[in-house]
This record gives sequence, C-alpha cells and structure tokens, in this order.
Amino acid sequence: MEILPKPATVKNPPEQFTGDVWLDVVAAPQEAGQQAVVGRVRFAPGARTAWHSHERGQTLHVIAGVALLGQRDGTVLDVQPGQTVYTPPGEEHWHGATPENFMEHLAITENGEDPATTTTWLEHVADDASRRP
Repeated sequence: MEILPKPATVKNPPEQFTGDVWLDVVAAPQEAGQQAVVGRVRFAPGARTAWHSHERGQTLHVIAGVALLGQRDGTVLDVQPGQTVYTPPGEEHWHGATPENFMEHLAITENGEDPATTTTWLEHVADDASRRP
C-alpha cells in the first residue's frame, strides 16, 4: 500500500471545453491490466464540454451543483448532487454547469486499447443547445 503523490490541478483546454473547467486526477492505472480513470472535474457557471463520446462509456457522479447533460436528440438532463449517470460506449453527449452555479462531478472512464483515443472529441455545443428545456 502507498500514498500516491497528488497530481497538479489542470485547466481543461478550450478546444474541448467552453468556459473554465478544472481537472484533478483521483485515480489512474497503477498496474498492468488496469484501465479505470477517475477525475474530479469542476465547472464554472455556464462552462461545459464539447460534444464527445467514450470508447467504453462513462459514469458521472455529481458532487455539487446541478449538472446539465445533453444528448443528440436535444434532451438536457438536470442531475442533482448524489445522482449518478451512465453514458454507454459511443453515445455522443456533453456535460456542464448551469449558468447560475458551479458544478462538480466525478468522471469515471475506462481506457481503451489506446488511452489517447479513449475519448473522441467533437464540435463545441451551440449556446442554445446547452439550455435547460
């Protein structure tokens, strides 16, 4: 057993995010065969991801604020603190904070064969698509 060093908080890149979003890596593979990655992600009010999908799906657990999760059919879900959402492999989606409040979630993904391509990043979300219904 060992205490792992804490990686520095990183600001996510504007190519993949609108607004200010920060990431703290909580867990990453330590041994051969491990694939789980867990990140604590904090979104400033109104910040959001671009459209994207995950090779092996993604689980989000909301810690604080209200998360907005968008689907290609125009559905925008309000996800409350303590709720968990699973997005299946390949499903295009986005997630972010409401315009009024910060939002924080844990993002749990499983690396694919090539960790660099586990997430497929697409276009930015239009401002009108990121509003609540």
